[in-house]
Amino acid sequence: MRTWMAIIGLACAVSAQAAPKVAVTDLAYEARLEAYVHTVNAQQSGQASAYNASHSASYSEYESSTSYIQQTELRAFSAEIKGALIKGGQFQVVQAKPYTAASSEDVHDVIARIKSGAFPGADYVLFGTLSDIDFQRDTTALDHTDSYSAVLGLSLVADFSLVNTRTYEITSAFTAMGEGQDTKLVNSQDARVTLNRPRVVREVSKALGEDVARQLAEQLGGEVAGQPGRQGGHSDLPPDEPARVLR
Repeated sequence: MRTWMAIIGLACAVSAQAAPKVAVTDLAYEARLEAYVHTVNAQQSGQASAYNASHSASYSEYESSTSYIQQTELRAFSAEIKGALIKGGQFQVVQAKPYTAASSEDVHDVIARIKSGAFPGADYVLFGTLSDIDFQRDTTALDHTDSYSAVLGLSLVADFSLVNTRTYEITSAFTAMGEGQDTKLVNSQDARVTLNRPRVVREVSKALGEDVARQLAEQLGGEVAGQPGRQGGHSDLPPDEPARVLR
């Protein structure tokens, strides 16, 4: 029994070593911020004595408007992507260093971030950039009833590239999308209703992760990311085949 356990453990270890290591970034995005400053400074002073009096006043006004680009990462949607890759069984997912305000690289310059050591131990980086995110809230009358449908929806679109950390070759590239919504029935169009925003975000995150895993499987041959082209989630390839295909 111990011999068989050792063999199984060795087989699992070999399989794990063969799987390529992938770091998944949070979704990169940039936003234009504007700052407006308007200050007014007014002062008065006076002095009086038995023989004379003096008075002085000063006034100054300053106004400025500046705009700048803030770069950061959206951290709410990457967990389901990592989970989908782990569930496939053909990737090892390693942790990337998060992008922070102190980071010197451009958030979109994944090559510079690779060179600076932001993805330690990774063979590949799945780099995602936010393309569009849109919350919608509507209240719609239902035909032939006196009820209304209150809907909170969210759509998110992101562009992804799978980048080799040694050669900087883009192995896969695609656009993925996630959608989700929460719906409640109300008796009045003006009725106050609280829609479940966290549930919507969770649905979008899950749908995005599934779409990413599916498209990776399609572009890398089906067997690599543990998605159909095969039945039951089991590959007919030998354990080291996914690593050979990618590398």
